[in-house]
Amino acid sequence: MEEFKGQPRLPKFAVPKRYDIRLTPDLTSCKFGGSVAIDVDVVGDTKFIVLNAADLTINNRSVSFTNKASSKALEPTKVELVEADEILVLEFAETLPTGMGVLAIGFEGVLNDKMKGFYRSSYEHNGEKKNMAVTQFEPADARRCFPCWDEPACKATFKITLDVPSELVALSNMPVIDEKVDGNMKTVSYQESPIMSTYLVAVVIGLFDYVEDHTSDGIKVRAYCQVGKANQGKFALNVAVKTLELYKEYFAVPYSLPKLDMIAIPDFAAGAMENYGLVTYRETALLYDDQHSAAANKQRVATVVAHELAHQWFGNLVTMEWWTHLWLNEGFATWVSYLAADSLFPEWKIWTQFLDECTEGLRLDGLAESHPIEVVVNHTGEIDEIFDAISYRKGASVIRMLQSYLGAECFQRSLASYIQKYACSNAKTEDLWAALEEGSGEPVNKLMNSWTKQKGYPVISVKVKEEKLELEQSQFLSSGSPGDGQWIVPITLCCGSYDVCKNFLLYNKSDSFDIKELLGCSISKEGDNGGWIKLNVNQTGFYRVKYDKDLAARLGYAIEKKQLSETDRFGILDDHFALCMACQQTLTSLLTLMASYREETEYTVLSNLITISYKIGRIAADARPELLDYLKQFFISLFQNSAEKLGWDSKPGESHLDALLRGEIFTALALLGHKETLNEASKRFHAFLADRTTPLLPPDIRKAAYVAVMQKVSASDRSGYESLLRVYRETDLSQEKTRILSSLASCPDVNIVLEVLNFLLSSEVRSQDAVYGLAVSIEGCETAWKWLKDNWDHISKTWGSGFLITRFISSIVSPFASYEKVREVEEFFSSRCKPYIARTLRQSIERVQINAKWVESIRNEGHLAEAVKELAYGNY
Repeated sequence: MEEFKGQPRLPKFAVPKRYDIRLTPDLTSCKFGGSVAIDVDVVGDTKFIVLNAADLTINNRSVSFTNKASSKALEPTKVELVEADEILVLEFAETLPTGMGVLAIGFEGVLNDKMKGFYRSSYEHNGEKKNMAVTQFEPADARRCFPCWDEPACKATFKITLDVPSELVALSNMPVIDEKVDGNMKTVSYQESPIMSTYLVAVVIGLFDYVEDHTSDGIKVRAYCQVGKANQGKFALNVAVKTLELYKEYFAVPYSLPKLDMIAIPDFAAGAMENYGLVTYRETALLYDDQHSAAANKQRVATVVAHELAHQWFGNLVTMEWWTHLWLNEGFATWVSYLAADSLFPEWKIWTQFLDECTEGLRLDGLAESHPIEVVVNHTGEIDEIFDAISYRKGASVIRMLQSYLGAECFQRSLASYIQKYACSNAKTEDLWAALEEGSGEPVNKLMNSWTKQKGYPVISVKVKEEKLELEQSQFLSSGSPGDGQWIVPITLCCGSYDVCKNFLLYNKSDSFDIKELLGCSISKEGDNGGWIKLNVNQTGFYRVKYDKDLAARLGYAIEKKQLSETDRFGILDDHFALCMACQQTLTSLLTLMASYREETEYTVLSNLITISYKIGRIAADARPELLDYLKQFFISLFQNSAEKLGWDSKPGESHLDALLRGEIFTALALLGHKETLNEASKRFHAFLADRTTPLLPPDIRKAAYVAVMQKVSASDRSGYESLLRVYRETDLSQEKTRILSSLASCPDVNIVLEVLNFLLSSEVRSQDAVYGLAVSIEGCETAWKWLKDNWDHISKTWGSGFLITRFISSIVSPFASYEKVREVEEFFSSRCKPYIARTLRQSIERVQINAKWVESIRNEGHLAEAVKELAYGNY
């Protein structure tokens, strides 16, 4: 018995082939009963059967194993549920006969409120509060619903039967084949599933409406929503049908189930979950309301739907062998969702927006406390924490880098052959590299191992010396410390125009090239700004670039003269900001570069400019508070040009990107305290309070107005805050609620901030949504930290071991910028650290140390004050 405890994986002497599951949930008492009969192949000599189970009560007398050949039922002599390891160990008197047998188990459980396993979610119907029953099994929570081999490689088929109240809708992965009504109960049986992993099994029971459509090859697609909200599912339904058609072509394999249901769940921890044939979503990721959803909501729905449907191939049909390869699922689904969105909505310029994903990946991977894309997982408790920007965003970014290196067609061909080869089975990262290597003839395995098996990424330093271009790679760390990683880097570069583009692999630490030979151009002496060199053309590579002073000045000039693509303008800015934070470039040089973007009109570039201005503002508040007003003045001057062009009101036929930009620009101006913006926002907000359908406050600018209103709220003038709470209480649209929650704590009055934080813990805020309210003003940071400490016991009890709890730590701890705070945080968590928050805590502390070092560097920077004042008054 002891040898099974403390092991990361289950023993391999018995293999499940088929599950016959029956569940009877009681939505009033929030309990469920169930039974499972598992066809098991006993492949080794053993007296034991070991499988996963957690939070279940096993009915010991119901447990038996019947060998198919002899039909003899064996009862275990010992049944032990080891809660610490989430395993159920069954010991038999004699060695089990090898070959096929049936393991039968009866059990009971609780419909929990933790948004994992088999859980309950609440909704209102005709003014009455009701429960629905929902499953969320990824990564390792199927074991909370029925005993099973809860590992992705243990694929089996599933036959599911549900006993539920007859008025309810009951959904599972497969279509219904039989429904028997008996009084006020009914028994619903579903078609047996194809072979799949336990984490993809799904059941949803409640009251729903739906909208329906079909693909060209007859797949029935439905979007289920709460009763009365069916219209809000139409946009997602439309995206889903088109996306299924697109993926069928792209992967050269049709969708493998007879139907696809998508359903909005009011309480849902993640964004969505790709259960085979029954995809579950948070309401904000599936529902779109023409009247009250913003352009950003529309884009979110489209990309999330495309992401989850990509999983139906990449993850569900071909599944990772173990959680170490999670990134194969998530990185790929993220990358492919952009491919789909770009095909459906080319006007969104979604590949330019992809740079936001890339930047998030670079930001996390610049920490010493990052982790490789492929991470060894020894305990299921460690899995939640790797659903992060490395698996999703760095994963997607290195796939994009590889695709742009190999070429789109070759990449697609090789991918299709990989899916065909591993369909209905499991694969490792190496299997994908092998398929791409075979299809391209390139050393994909060697190249990509340097990106997936070690953490971090390089910064390429570029300088020109006597007509030679010198490149040197070193590991980039946001702390400015040296790292010892080395990569095989796909270098792309162009000189003076995009007509001549070179690409090659940089294998060594450094290399030098004759510019004329390499690029056919020459870089003339200083003072002539005509020639420029840009590395990492269009930012397809996952690395940063540091230019020497002369090359950097030439690029600044090229930006002003609009000679560079928007992706390259984004990259130059983002790299310079990262180098500045790492104390490898001065703040003066960064601000001077930012001034080159006065005329910028592109959404993604401006959006990053806004993000960077927020971060500089936060650091300056600690480092040089006396310069803060001048900095704000400079930032306002950067954004005013766009704000004036866009105006508050949308124009007929304007682009999706303008709608996105309007919201972000006015939110930025509000946070910078721009008087005209604050006054206009207040006027429009009051019109909205009087009439919720007023054209003066459409969804795209509501967040900006809410933030502006909160800038004027104080303990002595609470009216704006009270009004926003009233709107929050009256709306039943999740997007509106989260829009309000994410604005409230931007208030500069710390008393109000504390009230907002306490409101997040009240029953008025669903626990999935509390993290939206943690975006606290500079003034409120200290208050938020004290609040976190005072409420930590309650928070850790409520959010438990899910990934949402990590947001409390990262949102509240990361903005600090002093070594003293590092000591405080370490001291507080020294007795409170759990495995599922350990990585986030270390990363947040590292961010505080990086900020503290940056603050010191800015304090010691000469001539900064003059530069900032000059920029503030527009003398540049």
